[in-house]
Amino acid sequence: MSSPRIISFRIAPEKVAQLDSIAKAMDRDRSYLLNEAVETYLSEQQRFAEMVKEGLEASRKGELIDHDDVGRKIDSWVREKASEKAAHGQQVLEKA
Repeated sequence: MSSPRIISFRIAPEKVAQLDSIAKAMDRDRSYLLNEAVETYLSEQQRFAEMVKEGLEASRKGELIDHDDVGRKIDSWVREKASEKAAHGQQVLEKA
């Protein structure tokens, strides 16, 4: 591993206070939290870039999903989530 470099940037005082509060609760320092946050951000951005690359490649190959099929899939997810919430609500009522 290469040696760490020091960087600086501007951040709102409220966010510094939040970082310090979380760091204290975790028994870590601010630097640890910021490094974790940067690592997560970079990982997510890399994952997103790879997904875009895969999508563009699929598009070039003509591997597309019809707009109506996408709509039906989203509708099924919404219905599934609604039925899960309804089932959970029923369980809560039965326990009461």
